[in-house]
Amino acid sequence: MQKFTLHKGLVAPMDRENVDTDAIIPKQFLKSIKKTGFGVNLFDAWRYLDPGEPGQDPARRRPNPDFVLNQPRYQGASILLARKNFGCGSSREHAPWALAQFGFRALIAPSFADIFFNNCFKNGLLPIALPDHTVARMFDDVLAFPGYQLVIDLERECIVPAQGAEIPFEVQAFRRYCLLNGLDDIGLTLRQSGKIKAFEDQRLATMPWLARSMPP
Repeated sequence: MQKFTLHKGLVAPMDRENVDTDAIIPKQFLKSIKKTGFGVNLFDAWRYLDPGEPGQDPARRRPNPDFVLNQPRYQGASILLARKNFGCGSSREHAPWALAQFGFRALIAPSFADIFFNNCFKNGLLPIALPDHTVARMFDDVLAFPGYQLVIDLERECIVPAQGAEIPFEVQAFRRYCLLNGLDDIGLTLRQSGKIKAFEDQRLATMPWLARSMPP
């Protein structure tokens, strides 16, 4: 998993409440569990004017010119600004996969659905919950200033706008540690590989018959 320490990026505004996971990555794209290839179908029903199906060439589809992520000023955005209850609906982990593969590193909203919030941390995305009035002010700034960027400093737990005071946020200590070090659940487990090997060696020494049923 990619580390998240300090990130500077262009902000794109998703000015909708209750954006659910089926809008983030529609159900027809959930057949694959490879964790790759989902970015082209992020917000598929909103990004394109024609119906989307797995395996389509996005270059042959009709983009919706009115959708925010298709607008030239937001090309290359890596911070998504959203309204309350972002990521509600089903618990599909494909939603943070699609956001990350599209290029987003951080999400800012007044609130997130619980399961989606947890899945973001497990996949290298940083979801930041801020008060409604702070998020509303950011929406105003994004619309007023083309090319609006933010610096997100996870180590210091603050957002640094181009102008104005720093904006503090909080991340639970263990989640912050994992993001700073690029550790997902598998990475955390592999840190104990020496102890795991020692346990397996001891187990086989005391129960050697297990070796006959284990692959080489």
